[in-house]
Amino acid sequence: MDVQVIGIKGGAGFSDIVRHFTGMGGDVILMDPDMVCGRDHILSSVMHAERAFRNGTNRSKTLLTEMILYAAGDRQIGRAMEMMRPKDGSENMVAVILNISDPRLGEIGMVRCDSLMEASPEKVRNLRADTFDGISCEDAALEHVAMTDLLKQ
Repeated sequence: MDVQVIGIKGGAGFSDIVRHFTGMGGDVILMDPDMVCGRDHILSSVMHAERAFRNGTNRSKTLLTEMILYAAGDRQIGRAMEMMRPKDGSENMVAVILNISDPRLGEIGMVRCDSLMEASPEKVRNLRADTFDGISCEDAALEHVAMTDLLKQ
């Protein structure tokens, strides 16, 4: 599976962005950038979700929803979806684009802005991830994703 994780800015709405990517034959998950602690946070979520499906330990019916569960570090689907979904009216989002090589953002009035994904202590707090002296914000997010497997048992 081809996975791109990018920050996007612009005036297109949530539904229009989803329709754009599904119309191109791929899938997309849109996330609140205030909940994303770097590209590796989301890529780790993707890898954990794929493994859960391979091993039959998935909690959700779809791979996309399982990815959201891991990114949120939560075992409750509704809570994870609410937590990770971009705020209504937001012009900033993180897009997890699956199986599309060229996202053609200009077609929907969006531009790429990967700085939206940069990790920060505030984002780690938003995720309710544990922090320890000497651990980076990115590592705290990765640990939070990994801990989701323990929550599922």
